[in-house]
Parts: sequence; C-alpha cells; structure tokens
Amino acid sequence: MHHSDRHQGGEKAILVHCTIKGNEFLNNQNDLDEFRLLAISADAEILGEITGTMNKPSAKLFVGTGKADEIAQKVAELGAEIVLFNHTLTPSQERNLEKVLQCKVIDRMGLILDIFAKRARTYEGKLQVELAQLTHLSSRLVRGYAHLGQQKGGIGLRGPGETQLETDRRLLQIRVNQLKAKLDKVKKTRLQGRAKRQKSEVPTISLVGYTNAGKSTLFNLLADDKIYAADQLFATLDPTLRQVKWAGVGNVVLADTVGFVQNLPHELVESFHATLEETLEADLLLHVIDSSSPEMHEQIDAVNGVLAQIGATAPVLLVHNKIDRTHENPTIHYKDKGVPSRVYVSARENLGMDKLSQAVQELLVGGLSKFHLTLPYHAGQLKNTLHELGVIVQSEYDETGHEMLTVCLAKDKLKELLGKHHLDAFDILPPHEASQFLPVLEEFEKVDVKFDGDENLDPFCH
Repeated sequence: MHHSDRHQGGEKAILVHCTIKGNEFLNNQNDLDEFRLLAISADAEILGEITGTMNKPSAKLFVGTGKADEIAQKVAELGAEIVLFNHTLTPSQERNLEKVLQCKVIDRMGLILDIFAKRARTYEGKLQVELAQLTHLSSRLVRGYAHLGQQKGGIGLRGPGETQLETDRRLLQIRVNQLKAKLDKVKKTRLQGRAKRQKSEVPTISLVGYTNAGKSTLFNLLADDKIYAADQLFATLDPTLRQVKWAGVGNVVLADTVGFVQNLPHELVESFHATLEETLEADLLLHVIDSSSPEMHEQIDAVNGVLAQIGATAPVLLVHNKIDRTHENPTIHYKDKGVPSRVYVSARENLGMDKLSQAVQELLVGGLSKFHLTLPYHAGQLKNTLHELGVIVQSEYDETGHEMLTVCLAKDKLKELLGKHHLDAFDILPPHEASQFLPVLEEFEKVDVKFDGDENLDPFCH
C-alpha cells in the first residue's frame, strides 16, 4: 500500500472494548459510544469492533491470548493499520500487543492526546499538548512494532511530541522542564491580564461542560463570533476570551474552555491547568449540558468531577442546551428566591437567550426589579449608560418635558450608577422606590443621626 493513498479516509482501525467482570465502571455501553466518537474525532476509519468479557486484565497483553489471536486474525483479515483499546495499557502491554498483532496499538489516553494534538491552535495550547504527550511518551519510547521505523505519522504519532520519540529519556526530561518553564511564563502573563480585569471590575463568565455539549455554539451566539464550532470532541482546546456587553451587567469577559470527558486522564488535567485556570478564577460558571443526551447525568457528574479536581469554587448556573431536540420550553428554575439554578435554552435555534441573560444578571448583580426614573436634564450620561446596559423597558416624557424611564435591573447596579454619576435617588425615583437606597444603619446608630443639609453627608456621594 502506498504512502499516498493512506489518509484518504484516515487510518484503518479496529476498536477493542472489554468488559471487566465486577467492574461496573468499565461496563458502560455509553463508554463504547464515546470511544467510537473519540476514534472518529481522530480521523480513524473504523473497520470493526471487538468486545469481550474477562475476570481481570492479563499482565502481559491486557487481553487473554485467545482474544489476542482473535484480534490478530481480524487485523490481518481486514488489513487494519492500528488497533485502538478503550483502556489504559502499560507500556509493556502496548509493546507485546504490537508484536502479536503486527500493527500499531494505541490506548485511550494516547487517542485523547492525539485529538488534542490535532486541535491545539495557540502557542499555549501547543505547549500544553506537547507536555502531556511527552509525559505520556516518556514511558513508551520503545516500540514493539519494529518496522514503524519509516514512521508515517498517523494516530498517536502526530503533533509536536512525535519527533521526540527517537530521543532518549534524558533529553525528554530537559524538554519537559523547558515546557513547564514556558507554561509558567504564560501563566504569569495571564495572571497580569486577570489582575487588570479584576481591577477594572469586569466579571468573567466561563463556559464549561462535557465535550460536544454545545459550548462553542453558545459562545458564538453570545459573543457574535465565529469560533470553530463543530459536532466533535474537543473542538475547543485553547481558552478563547471575548469581551461582551451583557444586558444589565455591562462589560463581561466570556471564556470558552476545553470540553471534558469521562475518566479524563490525570496527566491531561495537569497539563491543561493553565487553560482551566480561567475556570477557577471566573465569577460565574455556565455549565452547558446536552440535555438531549441519554448520558446526561453521567456527563454532569464527569464535569463536576473535573471542577472539583481543579478546585473551582465559583457559583454555577446549569444551562440545559439543545431543547430543540427535547421539546422543553425556555425557562429558569430557581433554587432560592432570586437565585437561578438552571436555565433551558437552545443555542443552535437561539431559544431562551433572554432567560439566560436574566439568570446571569440575577447571579452576578442580584435580583432584578423595575424602577421608574424621572431624569433631570443633567442626567444624560446616566441615560447613555442605561442604554448601553440594555435595561430600558420603556421611555416617555412627563408634562414638564422630563424623560421618564422604566428600567429593569438589579438594585445594587442602579445604586452603583447613581453613585458614579453623583445623583440622588430621591431626586430621580418615586419615594417608595428611593427609600430602598437609604444607607442601612445599625439599630443603635439610628437614634442620633441627623442630616442637616450638609452636602458631604449626602448618603449617595460615594
């Protein structure tokens, strides 16, 4: 077979998925579906699948000798170039299998790494992939399948890590240290960017979720952007940041992060810490869920697992996406008064975005109320700000020519704006609405507080 006519349909692969008796964790049909999707994401052309059951993995080949012969026969019969195992293999198992099967063998970890290598776009993404690859490869430098000498690339041998295969471990270690140092540098720059954002008090909203839950589609919709959004695993590897105007909140930074999968290998979480840090530092996490997936609950658990692993503590809003497939209505569910916990949307069909917008406002700046403002002539800037925030529900003029606005926003946000523009609530709002903005005083202080018209005591001058 010529080198040129390979890669037409990707590498010809056979998938192996074994059930281990008594280990419920591995006996999951969904796991096989996900593995199939992983293989397709790595551009494999699946020729066949072999499943089996065993009491415990064999030390030498992972599978028993009978099963190994069955796989070898199928490889020869179908002309497969690679066998993908939905398990973690030790380096010696990988080598022994390559001898028996006479073709390349890659385990689940190697497969995920390969997809990551294909997807990395930015400098940082590439560094992270290479680090993860080298960590994984350092134990796998000796290939059992000897005539891989004329390496053709392909699954498991892609990306910056492949040229290192021939180098000895000592050089590898040097390279790993270099990569860690470079990533540290990236991390510092990122911290500075974040400090700047926090100083200007721009909240960060991070999208997290299982891979393929529709995060990038939602991100594109919110950011009016055309980021790479495809129906495949790990379409987004690099954290993409965009500044967005969010109704009722103002400027926010929106971050799209890498998707998670079940049993995401620990080395990967380690290498991708830099990406995931955006998630750690966010003011709010939007956990995007594919509500049409039969494995929805397992996927939610997998994401929560990774969030716990990296120590994320931000409040979380569950965004049940793809309601166009489940025929649910766009709604917000609350866990306490004014605290949204779930919102149902469809990013693809642009359904429920107003609900999402409202839920995010409520979580970031507090519950929303309607206020009726009568603007004095010198309040033009306030009006502009309210326009920019997109919170004006209705506007009309009273008989004296003053503009009357009905706005819907959080009390604290309005308080902040009045302070910023040096306006007194009692001049602008009807008394019963303005009274909410009085400073709350301790009981015992209330007795002797008098305002004697001294401007400096005005409670609204911050």
